[in-house]
Amino acid sequence: MAELAYEETFDCVQCGYCLPACPTYITMKSETHSPRGRINLVKMAAEGKITYSELEGPIDLCLGCRACEVVCPTNVQYGKILESAKEAIQHHKKESKTMTKRAKLFQDFVFDKAIPNNKLLQTAGSGLALYQKSGLQTVARKTRAINLLPGKLRTFEKILPNVEGPIERRSRKEHYPAKLRPAFRIGFFTGCIMDTMFSDINTKSIKLLQEAGCEVTVIKEQTCCGALQNHSGETEITKKLAKENIQAFEKYDFDYIVNSIGGCGAQMVEYDKLLADDPEWASRAEEFARKSVDISVILGQVKLPFVKEISKVVTYQPSCHMTNVQKRVQEPLELLKKIPGITYMELPQKNMCCGSAGIYNIVNYEAAMDILDEKMKQVEKVSPEVIVTTNPGCHLQMKVGVEKEGLSDQIEVVHIVELLTEACGVE
Repeated sequence: MAELAYEETFDCVQCGYCLPACPTYITMKSETHSPRGRINLVKMAAEGKITYSELEGPIDLCLGCRACEVVCPTNVQYGKILESAKEAIQHHKKESKTMTKRAKLFQDFVFDKAIPNNKLLQTAGSGLALYQKSGLQTVARKTRAINLLPGKLRTFEKILPNVEGPIERRSRKEHYPAKLRPAFRIGFFTGCIMDTMFSDINTKSIKLLQEAGCEVTVIKEQTCCGALQNHSGETEITKKLAKENIQAFEKYDFDYIVNSIGGCGAQMVEYDKLLADDPEWASRAEEFARKSVDISVILGQVKLPFVKEISKVVTYQPSCHMTNVQKRVQEPLELLKKIPGITYMELPQKNMCCGSAGIYNIVNYEAAMDILDEKMKQVEKVSPEVIVTTNPGCHLQMKVGVEKEGLSDQIEVVHIVELLTEACGVE
């Protein structure tokens, strides 16, 4: 009971308002896979009525989108309940030896050593860039050698972004002075997976901020935000990474800590909750969380130098963590509507998760594809030429959806920063 957020489960009155907002309930049609069902299971596990093994399946299949929190009339802290369950399950698996020693070592390596290791990720990124730029990718596709990969890997290989090579990455500077009188002093957070797969979006983000009158610094001391670790129940690793980032950024006098990654931003704005019980770090975490914002928040406060019309029909797929955790709903929309020439079409049920959810679409591939199919039904209703995202996971997932539906020659998927830099003539 001490491991789980037991007291918080009593805030749920089992009213069912969460059901229409929950993607897994919609696709799986089972109370076990609804927010109120999972809350009840956590309560039963805390009371010893079911085992952690019985709890594990429903919890693992939760996307963690937290759409249920937004519609809940009693303000249930579903995120806190979910994270406590993930941590308890992970701890139980390790302590009860239901996880093999090899699996434990592998997980510890991935979450504690590999993902936060910038050099290792940059090497991986360079390998992907070599695969793409050397012609190996073209050969693999033409000869159908790509079919040797498992089905889910073939799916994601088709939609790999164009990865920057080591030369382009090394050309990134540490400090970018404002083109105008500085509106804000920005510490830019690059992210780990983001800067491996989408480093060009980070580069464009920095240049866009610079053009809009911000002084931007990319500090080398920053590390992984801890989101993937937290989603996997590795709370202690998450806390360690949070402290490293807080300590790194608080050495500088930044007005804001800015990122262009919906999921990472959601993790960082909750560092205060993560470290609330640590007297040494609580106030420092609050200050970090206060300063941490999505790039759309800053770009909405400055004058963007638009020089080009984008005469296309555009829709927007919001990141769940941008909407439900960061509570940044209007900022991206207002930016989109400022772009000259676009025709904005609102996506029906736009707040429904696309099924990405960190690495959910990899570890729960079939469930994620079912959720994506529901999302693509809504996309087809508005027939956009461009789908705009604010998070790399959503970006890749929507590209998978477009590819699956055979619409890749009709619909382009872009990060909002890419559309803004095009409209502003920023290269």
